Order: sequence, then C-alpha cells, then structure tokens
Amino acid sequence: MTDDAAIWNRLAALLPEAEAQEVKGCWDIGEQEAGLGLLVSGILGHQVSISDAVRAQISVLAETWGERDTLTPRILQCRDDGILGHLKLIEGDVSTIPEAIGGAEQDLAGLVLVPWIACTRCGQVLMRAHARESWGDLSYLSRHYIITTPNRATVLRLFPADSVGVAFAALQRACSDAP
Repeated sequence: MTDDAAIWNRLAALLPEAEAQEVKGCWDIGEQEAGLGLLVSGILGHQVSISDAVRAQISVLAETWGERDTLTPRILQCRDDGILGHLKLIEGDVSTIPEAIGGAEQDLAGLVLVPWIACTRCGQVLMRAHARESWGDLSYLSRHYIITTPNRATVLRLFPADSVGVAFAALQRACSDAP
C-alpha cells in the first residue's frame, strides 16, 4: 500500500463504516475526485470535527486530484476539533511574491505566489505559484510549490508542479524539526 493509499484510508476512517468503505472503494477504482467529494460531504454531514492538519492534508489531496478549487470552501467549513496543531490551512491569505534565492527567482519570475499552508510553530509557509492568465485570473494548475521563511521574503525550497505531496511532507518535516 502506498503512502497516499494509507493517508486516504486513514481519512476515510473518520466516517461511519459504510461511508468509509465507499470512500475507500473510490480509491480502489481510481475515482479519487469522487472519493474526495464523498469524504468532505461525509465530514460535513456527520459534523465530524477535524484538526487543522487533517484539513491541510485533505486540501493537499484535493490539489493532487484537481479538486482544490471546488472543495476548498467546504473544507474550510469542516468543524474544528479544538486541538492546537502546528499546520494550518490559510487559504485566502494575501499573496506576496518573495525575493527568491538560489536560482528560484528565474523559476518564479512572473508568477503569483499564493499562501496555502502555514506552520504555526516555525512560521514557514507552503505556497502555490500560479501564472496570471490573460483574462486576469490565476492559472488553474500550480506551476510550482514553494516553502518560504516566516516573513515570506525568501524561498527556502522550490518544488515542481507534480510534487505537491513532497512539498507538504517537507513542510511537515520542517515543522517537526522546529523547537
């Protein structure tokens, strides 16, 4: 079982058994988009309280499967379990473009950086880098994922578009290493 499948099954287990099996079944048949919708609907419908870290993990899965734009408003509505964690979904925060270091500046030139997930312990922020479309909106797909310093002024790590899970894991590791 891959790590993604293990994460999926752990999240599905938040639901009553019948609905959990339905979400797990979506993974098994390759219908992750539908499964994410069922997962979030079940969490909301059963008023399951979830941590900020779980909310962030669901958002990462939604980004992976192209459902973040659709599911984010509902993910943000999920009940908070009240347990203070160190990862927080900060969707909708004001965008800033850091002064990139170590060659990242060229990779990020002309892109808009959108704050996404923050560590409340070390302050690092996982951001999505999007192109601005000719009509003014941001591109649907992220071009890169980056981890910045707490003041968002410096890029610490740059990840390619297909590495959202790796970027999230790097933020988690950075946070777990923080004092």
